[in-house]
Order: sequence, then structure tokens, then C-alpha cells
Amino acid sequence: MDIVAPEQVGLSSARLARIGSLTQRLVDQGKFAGIVTLLARHGQVAHLGSVGSRDLASGKPMTPDTIFRIYSMTKPVTSVAAMMLFERGEFLLSDPVANFIPAFAGASVLARPGPAGLETAPVAQPMTLRDLLTHTAGLSYGFFLDSLVEAMYKAIHDVTDFQRHPALYPTDLPMAELVERWAAIPLLHQPGTAWRYSVGTDVLGRIVEVVSGQSLGDFFHREIFEPLGMVDTGFFAPPEKLDRLATLYTITDPASGTGDLTVIDGIHDSPYARRRRLESGGGGLVSTAGDYLRFCQMLLNGGELGGARLLGRKTVELMTANHIPASQLPLRHGDQAFAGEGFGLGLGVIVDPAASLIPWSQGTYYWGGAANTTFWVDPRESLIGILMTQFMPSDTFSLNDHFRVATYQALTT
Repeated sequence: MDIVAPEQVGLSSARLARIGSLTQRLVDQGKFAGIVTLLARHGQVAHLGSVGSRDLASGKPMTPDTIFRIYSMTKPVTSVAAMMLFERGEFLLSDPVANFIPAFAGASVLARPGPAGLETAPVAQPMTLRDLLTHTAGLSYGFFLDSLVEAMYKAIHDVTDFQRHPALYPTDLPMAELVERWAAIPLLHQPGTAWRYSVGTDVLGRIVEVVSGQSLGDFFHREIFEPLGMVDTGFFAPPEKLDRLATLYTITDPASGTGDLTVIDGIHDSPYARRRRLESGGGGLVSTAGDYLRFCQMLLNGGELGGARLLGRKTVELMTANHIPASQLPLRHGDQAFAGEGFGLGLGVIVDPAASLIPWSQGTYYWGGAANTTFWVDPRESLIGILMTQFMPSDTFSLNDHFRVATYQALTT
């Protein structure tokens, strides 16, 4: 991709050099094997850096075209797919999920643990598509460990053991069957009344399949990746591209952030090295920094890139507005609170930069993945930031926030 001089788009070359110093230092300290960083402003790439290795054993260098497991950075793609169908009149955001997945018609809500097991109550109002998009459906993931309901998710798929199961769901059940099993689990709260990170985007991906009559992978390819020119994005890395897939690492003692880098998932034996029956709209994609830039630029452009219009401008505005009322803030992910943040339709939204302690703009939207990948789009600054690496647990060394600070301190105009 073409890279312009940073000064042409209001960035300081000298100050941007701090990004490379940061990432190189972390690689030299043995905290990451390799890192790719990318910044674009006013539609032009002003920084593209790669340091370290994509595979330590072979010594293969990290390169800008390296392919990464992006995990939950899949969610905005699935959300865009759903909103494309929304624009075509296939549903309203207020429609009940049960209209498309009848198993949710019998949904119940956890009342309390009782002597005979879990006691449940009826839902006060149906779970809607908007609830799926905003993570307010009452669903969960199975890794918060704060409810007996979590054990029911773990019995279906243990998403906490990435050491043995680097795929988001260590099962190859079709998503249609997995969703049916989730529908039988009591909801943790009444739909629409609380934010909880969940499998909701996977359920949304299944609705895309039901409505479109296509597999999620086919819909993504035909309706999003091909029009946007995202040539290296999909649910697996094919044989001719497998050499570019980065190895996924953790550290010997993740709790303390100390020790040596150890492999979680290699390349040729990876679940991302072959097509699986399960195509996860919540966390199944692999991609590159360059491909994901095209997706972000489409959003920043109001739904269009290079003559391909995926969404209308007002739909993107709806997606990137905060939909979570003040009574449900701050958002929480287990014990972690997301100060200054709200949530739109498939995207985190910055509502108070001062509370977030990061100098990005109000209205910036973003999300990240479990292997320490992240992106953000700042419409006020016409700025896109993308960071790709392959390390778990996510943000052990606060790399994402350091990258954001290093970016904004380089703005001159």
C-alpha cells in the first residue's frame, strides 16, 4: 500500500517514531514475538510498522501482510452484515430474535439458585436484534465465573482454555446447533436491562445465515470482502497463504506477566489452517492490517469505499452512536470497568475521553480481539489506528493504550 509523508496529513514523523521505539522495546524485552502497527488519516496511510517475528522458531519476520487471528474484531464485520440486511428491509432492530430462531421463544431469566436447581422467571419482553447488537440480550460467554449459568455455557464450550483450544469455540458443531444449545440456557438478566459481553454476535451471525440463505462465510465473501478488496480475510488461511499466518503466544506466567513466550497455537496444526463447519460471527476471522484498514475506511467514509457502498451514511451513524443508557454505565467486563465508554451496534463508542484517560475524541468507535489486536476509528480526526499481534491474555502489557497515546501525541494539525 502507498504511504504518504506523515506531515502531509498533520502528523509528525519524529513523534511517530515513538511507536516503533515502543513496539521494538516490547519485542526486545520478550513480551511479544512481533507487532504490526498502522495509521491512516484523511484516507491515506501515514504509518505502517512491523517489528519482530511472526514465528520465533523459524525466525520468519513480522511483515505488513502477516495474517492474524482477529477473534472479536470479527464482531463489527458481523454487525455490518446484519445492518446490510436491515437496510434491505429484511427486519427491524426491534424484531424479536425468536422470529428467526424459534428456540428463543421459550427464553427464561435466571431468578436465583434454588434447592432444586436454578429458578427462572419468564422474560418481561422478547429479546430483540438490537439486544444482540448491543450485548444487552441477557446472554453470556462462559468465562466470567460469577453465576451458575456460566457453568452451563462451559459445559457446551469452554472458551477459557485457549491453551488447548485456540479456536474461540473448541467444537466443530454447526453454528445452528450451537445457537440452539445456547437458547436453552437461562438468560442472566431481562433483555435490554444490562450490558454483558456475550455470544450475542454469534447468534446475530446465525440470523444473517437464516435471512440471507447463505453461510456466514459466503455472505461475508460476496457482500463485504470482495466488494472492499479484503483479499486475505476469511474463516481460515488457505494453504497458499498459510505461511503468512502468525504463531499465537502466551507467557509462562500470564498472571504476573513474566516468563518466556510459549506457543498456544502454531501454524500448520492450527484450527485456522483449515475450513471448519463452525463459522463464528463473534470471533472466527483471520485478517491482515491492510485488509482491516479497508473495512475501517468504509465505516469512516459513511459506508462506502472505492465505489462499493455497503451501508448508508445514516446507518453508520446509528451504528456508531451510544445505545447504552447512563443507568447501565460504566460497561463492565468481569471485574474491569470501561470508564468513559458506551456501546453502539457492534462497536464500542467513546462518550467521555477524559474518563477513559486516552486523548481520543468523543464519538471514536473501536473494538479489539482476544489475541491483543485492536482498531479504532476517530471521525473527528479522520483517523484510523490498527494494531496486530498474537498474544494472550489480551492487553497484558497495556499495549493497545500505549499505542493510542503514541498516536495522538504525534498529531500536529
